[in-house]
Amino acid sequence: MVRIHDTLDAATSGPGSTSQATQQDETIDQAAFDLHLDEIPLEQRAAGDPSDPSVSDEVEDRLAAAGQQPDLKLVVISNRVAPFDPNKPQTGGLAAALEPVVERSGAVWVGSSENRGDGTERPLPLVETGAGHVARLDLPAADYPGYYRGFSNSTLWPALHSLPDRMSGPNEDYGSYRKVNDFIARAAFDVRDRDAFWVHDYHLLPLGADLHELGIERPTGFFLHTPWPTPDMIERVPNHRELMKSMLKYDLIGFQTNRDLNNFMACLRSHFGLESKDGVVTSERGQTRLQKFPIGIDPKQFVEYLAADLSPAEQEKISSLLQNFEGAKLAIGVDRLDYTKGIDKRVEAFDQVLAAEPPRSISLLQIAPSSRADVEEYQKYKDDVETAINHVNAEHGRDEWSPIHYKNDSFSQAALARLYRAADVGVVTPLRDGMNLVAKEYVAAQDPQDPGVLVLSKFAGAAEDFNEDEALLVDPNHPEEIAAAISKAANMPLEERVTRWRSMMDKLESYTIHDWSADYVRELDKSRVTVPADQFHHLGLGWTNEAQMPLYQNYANAVTVYDEIDPAYAALREAAYADVKSAFDALVVPLNHTQDRLWDLAAPTASLDSRRGQEPGAGEQ
Repeated sequence: MVRIHDTLDAATSGPGSTSQATQQDETIDQAAFDLHLDEIPLEQRAAGDPSDPSVSDEVEDRLAAAGQQPDLKLVVISNRVAPFDPNKPQTGGLAAALEPVVERSGAVWVGSSENRGDGTERPLPLVETGAGHVARLDLPAADYPGYYRGFSNSTLWPALHSLPDRMSGPNEDYGSYRKVNDFIARAAFDVRDRDAFWVHDYHLLPLGADLHELGIERPTGFFLHTPWPTPDMIERVPNHRELMKSMLKYDLIGFQTNRDLNNFMACLRSHFGLESKDGVVTSERGQTRLQKFPIGIDPKQFVEYLAADLSPAEQEKISSLLQNFEGAKLAIGVDRLDYTKGIDKRVEAFDQVLAAEPPRSISLLQIAPSSRADVEEYQKYKDDVETAINHVNAEHGRDEWSPIHYKNDSFSQAALARLYRAADVGVVTPLRDGMNLVAKEYVAAQDPQDPGVLVLSKFAGAAEDFNEDEALLVDPNHPEEIAAAISKAANMPLEERVTRWRSMMDKLESYTIHDWSADYVRELDKSRVTVPADQFHHLGLGWTNEAQMPLYQNYANAVTVYDEIDPAYAALREAAYADVKSAFDALVVPLNHTQDRLWDLAAPTASLDSRRGQEPGAGEQ
């Protein structure tokens, strides 16, 4: 058995160079390809022949199946797992996005628990959840601080959001980050026989490489929920080259927006000299496809939240809160208490709104549950936000009335739906954001007859979905822009509000969270479409992946033409054979360095018939 090496040495040593081991393997493979082509007469074909109608039909059936939503036994891996309780608040956009995927598809979702362990490997603790299963891991206590508080959230998070001044943490945190990724990969090895692995977010950038090193040959995909920055920004991250190299071990990488996708391709070009063609990057590992998959929501379900029963305590909480805004326009902001969300700039903007609008005419409800409270940067940001809110309330408050109501706790989705519906203005102004589902949830919760207006940061991923004729787009770094947009939204005529809202709602309904997940999984499944070796007897290299062989059909067609020529016409058959060889040579070139599988190289003297009956070896499927 020979493994085609995938160390990306060419990217490390400079464009165009390869390791000696890689060159040796590719030489062996090329010799085997050439031998099979030159020494095996095409007349020695049998039932496994690609031109056989039944075989061709089978191949076509496989490819047609790839165009449908696949029924994959999926493994989903992320840092956190959703609570799977409609009465509990979601822990973020990722949890909201993946919960319905697992409940409906029968996937296994692997993530961290709230407990820490000693790093000992144990059987995966699967718990049935809907049609799927959840496994919550006790991540190793020794490495967790460096992995989570350190490298993930003090280094990667601010860098991905293009906030270099927020970056901190020692370089040794990277070692803990890699160790925890390796721990999760070893735990996921228990479900290695499932069809595909779908990994999520910046905590787990190198996990695909770790799965690969363990020998897991299933298709692996990665989805980034955050933005991806420009080349000059990512190079501030320690070990950024190693991280990006490890990301290319995935078969498919998904991004929220075109901007993030283009930034990632620019980073590959700048730091490795790698170019993409039609969204595909070819490295020594193989081919990695890069695509945009903008996350949606389930607007129908969100409308249903409006009619859902609240607990008596939460019903009283919402009613009491809304009484504070009677007689005034209401603007709402819902964010984790995170410095990327621009809450401090929003408060500054609202100070300007209050100075320009009549007294008690507008209020702001800012919901901001604490996030990463053990990280120093977050503690300081919380203090800064609360100080700013107290200043505005002291400046503009009258008697018992406060213009800004600040809630540092969480609400259920049903409660949030009622608050969104009551708000005249939704204010979503992050400094940077991968998507921001709050923007879409606010739109979905509106009254079609009297909808509110969305004020949206142009640097949120949602701004790529909602244009300036729908949302009021602003630069979140300029409070005066936010203030002007809030005032415009609060005083916008009904007809314009309905027109803007209807256009956004149509988009939400046309591409939901279910479309997002189905599109991604369907694309990931293309890495799984395989054709057995007896249909590629000239290749003779075990199982291969037709989705990564766009030139296969040219070869198959050339073989069909050759077979249809009467043997009596020797000149015609010779010319047709030349076409077969030419098509085969074109097919072989990308296979030499794009496939990452175990190939069973037949002995040079082996005949086609002796090889045809062999089953693929271990790891060749």
